[in-house]
Amino acid sequence: MCVISTCICLCFLSFFWYSRYALSQYVCCCSGLKIAVKVLSLTFQAGLVEPFYGTICLYNRERREKLSEDFIFRMSPAEIHDTSSSSEARCIFHLDAPSASVCLLIQLEKSATEEGGVTTSVYSRKEPVHLTEREKQKLQVWSRIMPYRESFALAIIPLFDSGVTIASGGSASPSSPLTTSMSGSNSQEGAAEPLAKITLDGKLGYSNGNSVVVEVSNLNKVKECYTEDSIQDPKRKVHKPVKGILRLEIEKLQAGIVDFEKALDHRSINSYLVDHGNRLTGAGSDGPQNVDLDSHLFDRKELDQNGSTFHRNPDVGANDFQAFDFRTTSRNEPFLQLFHCLYVYPLTVSISRKRNLFIRVELRKDDVDIRKPPPEAMHPREPGAVLQKWAHTQVAVGARVACYHDEIKVSLPAVMTTMHHLLFTFFHVDLQTKLEAPKPVVIGYASLPLSTHAQLKSEISLPIMSELVPQYLQDSGRERVNYLEDGKNVFRLRLRLCSSLYPISERIRDFFLEYDRHVLRTSPPWGSELLEAINSLKNVDSTALLQFLHPILNMLLHLIGNGGETLQVAAFRAMVNILTRVQQESVDEGERNVFLVNYVDYAFDDFGGRQPPVYPGLSTVWGSLARSKAKGYRVGPVYDDVLAMAWFFLELIVKSMALEQTRLFCDNLPMGDDVPPMQLKEGVFRCIMQLYDCLLTEVHERCKKGLGLAKYLNSSLAFFCYDLLSIIEPRQVFELVSLYLDKFSGVCQSVLHDCKLTFLQILCDHDLFVEMPGRDPSDRNYLSSVLIQEIFLTWDHDDLSMRAKAARTLVVLLCKHEFDVRYQKPEDKLYIAQLYFPLVGQILDEMPVFYNLSSIEKREVLIIVLQIIRNLDDASLIKAWQQSIARTRLFFKLLEESLSSFEHRKPDDGMLIGNSSRSTPGDKPISPKYSERLSPAINHYLSEAARQEVGPQGTPENGYFWQRVNSQLSSPSQPYSLREALAQAQSSRIGASTQALRESLHPILRQKLELWEENLSAAVSLQVLEILDKFSGTVASHTIATDYGKLDCITSIFMSVFSRNQPLVFWKALFPVINSIFELHGATLMARENDRFIKQVAFHLLRLAVFRNENIRKRAVIGLQILVRCSFSYFMQTERLRVVLTITLSELMSEVQVTQMKSDGTLEESGEACRLRKSLVEMADESRSVTILIECGLPENALVTTSERSENLWSWSEVKSLSDSLLLALDASLEHALLVSIMTVDRYAAAESFYKLAMAFAPVPDLHIMWLLHLCDAHQEMQSWAEAAQCAVAVAGVVMQALVSRNDGVWRSDHVTALCKICPMVSGEITSEASSVEVEGYGASKLTVDSAVKYLQLANKLFSQAELHHFCASILELVIPVYKSRRSYGQLAKCHTMLTNIYESILEQESSPIPYTDATYYRVGFYGGKFGKLDRKEYVYREPRDVRLGDIMEKLSRIYESRMNGTTLHVIPDSRQVKADELQNEVCYLQITAVDPVMEDEDLGSRRERIFSLSTGSVRARVFDRFLFDTPFTKNGKTQGGLEDQWKRRSVLKTEGSFPALVNRLLVIRSESLEFSPVENAIGMIETRTAALRNELEEPRSSEGDQLPRLQSLQRILQGSVAVQVNSGVLSVCTAFLSGEPATRLRSQELQQLIAALLEFMAVCKRAIRVHFRLIGEEDQEFHTQLVNGFQSLTAELSHYIPAILSEL
Repeated sequence: MCVISTCICLCFLSFFWYSRYALSQYVCCCSGLKIAVKVLSLTFQAGLVEPFYGTICLYNRERREKLSEDFIFRMSPAEIHDTSSSSEARCIFHLDAPSASVCLLIQLEKSATEEGGVTTSVYSRKEPVHLTEREKQKLQVWSRIMPYRESFALAIIPLFDSGVTIASGGSASPSSPLTTSMSGSNSQEGAAEPLAKITLDGKLGYSNGNSVVVEVSNLNKVKECYTEDSIQDPKRKVHKPVKGILRLEIEKLQAGIVDFEKALDHRSINSYLVDHGNRLTGAGSDGPQNVDLDSHLFDRKELDQNGSTFHRNPDVGANDFQAFDFRTTSRNEPFLQLFHCLYVYPLTVSISRKRNLFIRVELRKDDVDIRKPPPEAMHPREPGAVLQKWAHTQVAVGARVACYHDEIKVSLPAVMTTMHHLLFTFFHVDLQTKLEAPKPVVIGYASLPLSTHAQLKSEISLPIMSELVPQYLQDSGRERVNYLEDGKNVFRLRLRLCSSLYPISERIRDFFLEYDRHVLRTSPPWGSELLEAINSLKNVDSTALLQFLHPILNMLLHLIGNGGETLQVAAFRAMVNILTRVQQESVDEGERNVFLVNYVDYAFDDFGGRQPPVYPGLSTVWGSLARSKAKGYRVGPVYDDVLAMAWFFLELIVKSMALEQTRLFCDNLPMGDDVPPMQLKEGVFRCIMQLYDCLLTEVHERCKKGLGLAKYLNSSLAFFCYDLLSIIEPRQVFELVSLYLDKFSGVCQSVLHDCKLTFLQILCDHDLFVEMPGRDPSDRNYLSSVLIQEIFLTWDHDDLSMRAKAARTLVVLLCKHEFDVRYQKPEDKLYIAQLYFPLVGQILDEMPVFYNLSSIEKREVLIIVLQIIRNLDDASLIKAWQQSIARTRLFFKLLEESLSSFEHRKPDDGMLIGNSSRSTPGDKPISPKYSERLSPAINHYLSEAARQEVGPQGTPENGYFWQRVNSQLSSPSQPYSLREALAQAQSSRIGASTQALRESLHPILRQKLELWEENLSAAVSLQVLEILDKFSGTVASHTIATDYGKLDCITSIFMSVFSRNQPLVFWKALFPVINSIFELHGATLMARENDRFIKQVAFHLLRLAVFRNENIRKRAVIGLQILVRCSFSYFMQTERLRVVLTITLSELMSEVQVTQMKSDGTLEESGEACRLRKSLVEMADESRSVTILIECGLPENALVTTSERSENLWSWSEVKSLSDSLLLALDASLEHALLVSIMTVDRYAAAESFYKLAMAFAPVPDLHIMWLLHLCDAHQEMQSWAEAAQCAVAVAGVVMQALVSRNDGVWRSDHVTALCKICPMVSGEITSEASSVEVEGYGASKLTVDSAVKYLQLANKLFSQAELHHFCASILELVIPVYKSRRSYGQLAKCHTMLTNIYESILEQESSPIPYTDATYYRVGFYGGKFGKLDRKEYVYREPRDVRLGDIMEKLSRIYESRMNGTTLHVIPDSRQVKADELQNEVCYLQITAVDPVMEDEDLGSRRERIFSLSTGSVRARVFDRFLFDTPFTKNGKTQGGLEDQWKRRSVLKTEGSFPALVNRLLVIRSESLEFSPVENAIGMIETRTAALRNELEEPRSSEGDQLPRLQSLQRILQGSVAVQVNSGVLSVCTAFLSGEPATRLRSQELQQLIAALLEFMAVCKRAIRVHFRLIGEEDQEFHTQLVNGFQSLTAELSHYIPAILSEL
């Protein structure tokens, strides 16, 4: 028996030591609640001052079952009076989950004493007055020997009953303080808070400091003895309530969680404890106390009061009592605590007569000597006392059936024998004793053997022995014992065994017993009983199996390690069966059962070095089974279970090796040195290789069949190799890896390839991956080369999920390297970069593989590439660039892809051009960045930065706001961390699109995401810029393979960089690089082959010049100046750059919103246009140039350009000219935009706008032509045919000039001169740079002879419609040389036919009796501030010949009245000079006057009246740039007067250009005036009539057929000269000047001139009458007679003034 006891003891010892590790290191597997209860005070309405005692426990009302042991508290009289003080100790109760049936059972007791002694009714029937002094003295002595506590009151407090309300004060029902926590509500309904603030956040757990104070006012008084079962009995007598209040503080604590990192620091304690096992018995016999096991065996003073070991929790104080949770023994999980105690509950004692009974309980080792004192195993009733030898129940006073509600806790010994038993002694308190010192009377005994009854949970009934005899437990002793009550079982009790050492399952106990026999060599060598015990384990109840899982596994492993082949196989099969059951039957549904994981990680220590390691035996048994399966033997279904649990066995093997490695080297290593790898013995390694090979075969075959177990087994093998890398020699691990890769070599099935990728992913994640050697000494890293090859192979695979997995694997790896503290030195980072750089080469060799990837995978690959290049040295990069031109180009193509993939485009980019009216925000393209589907690898790449979560640095307001929203961000729906929020959104499928994802985030997190994306974009761009700078310097040395003619690698990166949104930090870094590159390679970059590049750069520089950010805008100015510097350096001038900048400015105008709406609805210049103008001005600002250069980080002499003659070619005047040219284009574009709203109303302004655009963009022939054609179309809509024709001529002139300057056509300079006579604007020179430039659609290829001919023909057609036939003839004469050179005779014939028609039309116009006019002209003056730029300016308008003065007045009034906004518009009716200062400011004025064109040879000083028909000549070029009008006036201020007072002012206007022009109106640039006196007016009038008649008489006629038109003309003139009714004209002159007072004022010369004019007039009239007589027929005789009579009458009248007239005529 002693041997068996010793074996059991060793078994328990082994379990205790092996599970001790789990005790302090385990993570708590069961999540639950911890409730702290603290007694604050107990007050009564009556003045009760004696001490009170009580117990509190958790109780289940429905099942009438205690859930925890009792917590004993004591309230002293001082504490009753002082309610502010309270007991320091709390009780910590543990709960699995809230339940409405769970409550607190509180039982109160008090000492039955009064003043002067013990209450007499307790022990005696006598009243106090009948007691003698002797009896009173005996009572006092007895009360000191056995003080009696009577049951006083009890209360039940439901913790989670939602139907119970809480009120402050004296409520009629118990409190239910945790109801709101159970329901998860945030409100505080039903919770009274008279003394404490309660904050519930909806979680099952309070934070520290949040507690509920409960006032229990319904204390039910009890007067009789009772059991706990009778509390819920409906027949129980209910007594009056106690008028008192018990105040409790109830707090809900977080469930304790062990810190893994701290756990790892305590692994060495196992071996220490194993060496001191002889001290266990003392600790165990003291009873399990609540103490951290690390100190359990060393200082008994640190034991707590509840008898089990728990891990400390920060919420639990040193004085807190941890109530043991009885459900620990029934949970389906391994025991995590050391507990070994027995709870005894005496229930009733039924005897025939009334007694005052109480029971004493003690633990006895044997029944030999009753006088020997029992061991100290009883937990005391007093808080804080040490273990005692005995424990007593309360006294049941005067009852035949004594009832008890006491809980007696017995600490069991670790060494349990069959003789261990409980001895119960029954005492009766009798005061009628005759002894001087009364004491209780023993009336009987009862014994309970522990080995028989300890594991029973049902009630036990025992008989009471009247006396004890030696060996009363044995059958021989029982025969001599007398029993009370005829030997009936009158003593009823209940036991509760709580032990993690003593298994209740008989099969487990048998296995433990047989194992101990085998270990101690006490059983026969064949071990058949042990085999049976091992095989019977498969029938063990699952709960018991789980509870004693750790010792069972330890013993089986011991047998597998060194138990002989038969036992090894049996133990292995039993272990597989147990593991499979644990995996399947436990509550955990994960692939790796948490109980098994905890066992391997924490509990298993390979017997602490006392036994040989497990891994050789385990590998051998498993390997033999695997080889049997491989050979085709039947191994049964157990083999599938082995594969399913392979991860567990593999981790056991690794753990065993690791422990052996530690034991081998830990004592021999200097401090701080790493443990060296362990070299496995050849035989063991061969066994592991064979096992590994068999498992690989299983993976391979099961993958082909598509079985899910294959992937699981593959991962287990990968983790096996992963773990081995830290333990054994890496080259031995590489043998396993090469075995794997040989079996899975090349391209294989999708499932197999996925397994291979998973294997590499796990293996390369090892911490020592970077430092791994190669397979051969020449190899750098065997795994890295394999990884790169397989990763690239996967990217070319058809399976999209595997592509993503491969990319993610590398991203995570590089991320680990980046943040690994061991590899932060530059040389380490370089080594890692060189390790992975071959991957970049593979990508460049197989670019289609890269292009076939999805956008997410591309981004991850590009992150990999950039990270590799980032840490690479220059030599490696240069070597990569030396391969070939195509390869270098592909390298930079990858960088372009990086810029594209990681571009960050804000929803509304505030730095650029505001909200453009041309595109709504919804129409803006969103860049396809990684936010579209957030990649976990990208998350991981920046996880370190995201984990820091640094708030926005800036204004205090920002900081305050950040702190203010923290509480909102920490809710479950809105995680505080951006990383958590993104993961949550992805898992909940919120992020179906970028927009949806962003809207799901909290605004602060959304801002963080924006910042995060922008930072990543900036980092990528800066990295690319750094590489470009290195490349530029390398190109200068001509040591690499690239296209030196165009430098397309540099230009493509620049264009990609400029075309994307970049942050400020990038722009700051960019321009020094631009300056450097253009200094080195300016000649190549500015060459004609790179026209497109220069144009793109210019465009984006102008775009940056519009930015609101001053830092960026200034740098754009510097960029423009760098281009100008290069232009000076390599071309000595800026003409070509002017063309490029003009082109780009034109394109930018379509992107920039140059106008904005004012509050009154009108348009004004926008901020964008203002900033662009400012930038263009600063470009030519010499005074600020140096300052801006320094601000932008460039040297002061950055703009100095030197040539071979060592002189500075920079010319600020030329730069100013260039700037002015661009500003002119900007102003024209702005003016055109401002006129958009009135374009259809004011056609004149619209035409002028197109004209200004054409002039502003004249440096670029294409743009010049474009705007001229727009102008041509506008004129045709207005039916201004002459102006439209002039536009066509101008276009043709641009083309002709370009062709002549290139000597590329049939025309010469004299042809251009001829064209200039038609359209003087053609005289503007087209430079050779402008005519030959060829940039993206703008170029010389459009300037051809055919295009010129086309526009000449259009001009011919439009001039014909305008009836300006003489222009048509000149144009056709320019077309004819083209057809002659081409021998196009048909076209020549058409041209000559058209010429014939043109000349005939000219003859017809000239032979018309009414002089032909092609247009009318009007002078228009503008006066008034509302006219804007037109104020105080005069224009000459060219209108169709049928437009009269009233028509144009009406038209202009309608145009400008609509723009006056209520201002009065007044038309000045006459043509006198306007004094603008004398006009009303609030009125606008128009002065419209008809004017006549002035011929080139016309005498403007002639006093004659102007009659257009008097102009002589044949075909006249109707080109006018001077106009005149006559204004009559008088010296006395009157507008009209007599002939003697009427003066005349002749105004001559010079216009800016000549008509017909490109526009309908021309500005008057000069005005001159002449004045004529009254007599000069009179002479001029007469001379005008004379000249008209003479002109008609002397005009030659070609034939007689022309006589009819001549006769008609002559009749008209004669009728106006000598007819009687018009004679008043000549006569009035004579009357005014030749008679009376005016005649005396005339000078003699004037008088003679007047008389001579009159005489000549009359002579010509006489001659005209004679000619008329010759031309008339019979029908005109009467008219001729009238003319003769009129002439004679006029002669007679004139003779009165001039007598000599009669002799003259």
